[in-house]
Amino acid sequence: MTRRIVVIGGGENAEHDVSLATATAVAKALRSSGFDVDELTIDRDGVWSQGADALGSQATGSLAAALTVIERADAVFPAVHGPSGEDGTLAALCALAHTPMVGSGLRAGAIGMDKWATKLVAQAVGIRTAHGRLAAAAEIADIGFETDVVVKPASAGSSFGVALARDASQLRDALRGAARFDDRILIEDVVPGREIDVAVLREADGRRWASPPLEIHADGLFDTQSKYDGSARFSVPADLGTADRAALTGAALRMFDALDCAGVARIDFFLTDHGPVLNEVNTMPGMTAESQVPIMFAAAGLTYEQLVARLVDAATVPGPISRQSERVKP
Repeated sequence: MTRRIVVIGGGENAEHDVSLATATAVAKALRSSGFDVDELTIDRDGVWSQGADALGSQATGSLAAALTVIERADAVFPAVHGPSGEDGTLAALCALAHTPMVGSGLRAGAIGMDKWATKLVAQAVGIRTAHGRLAAAAEIADIGFETDVVVKPASAGSSFGVALARDASQLRDALRGAARFDDRILIEDVVPGREIDVAVLREADGRRWASPPLEIHADGLFDTQSKYDGSARFSVPADLGTADRAALTGAALRMFDALDCAGVARIDFFLTDHGPVLNEVNTMPGMTAESQVPIMFAAAGLTYEQLVARLVDAATVPGPISRQSERVKP
């Protein structure tokens, strides 16, 4: 029997357009694999729509109508990045509707979205993170400059609000910029090292495995502009020695397990002379065919359509829970 999948895109945050691109690509891939697909969009003002049609005249009415679409689906693919989506919000909605969902549940999404909480989990399982502090937006006027730092909203994605500060003036601007996206701001020491990403996929039978690592080559900070203007380059598989690759893969699998992730997650690191330093975890990473995660799995022999279909299978096909890991799996 053909499975009906609801793909949700958009969202009420800065990553709205990025999420729409992911949702469009995912829906196309699912249809090419034989799934029936319904597409729901959360507009910037919170109104839900199906295709070009609004689901009710008000946001509250449209959510009720959207729930009827969600409840009759075999699974939901929540392609909404950032707050009110990736942070566990949609996972909670699907749980209340008793509809299977692709990807991580509420707890993993909420912790993974919170960069400070993620740092605490990483440290608890023996993974190094950058030295940093958490500040409230209300106190940014009292924060003095000490050394080069990276400033970022505690809960935001696509590097929105992320900036490098090398003096007091840049720090003030960076803090004000981050405060536009969150009232909690993370201030971290700059970590010198190579930027390496690893993706982890949990299959329908419970096994999870890590992709070949990807290296990011960018001039300066890998910020929102460089992510989407084509100036950054990716190398996959990254040129790594056996020990570094094993350390990165092991750390990625540990973070995936520690957060109890499902589906796919992208774990970002800095590779230093002393080993990996965790940057952040993305429980609903960008998922167009040109995004980092599909590129990494393509290097392992998994096409974009196969990756998307396997994510749906993991959400809908019953299977034994297993903690086995496989470093390479085609």
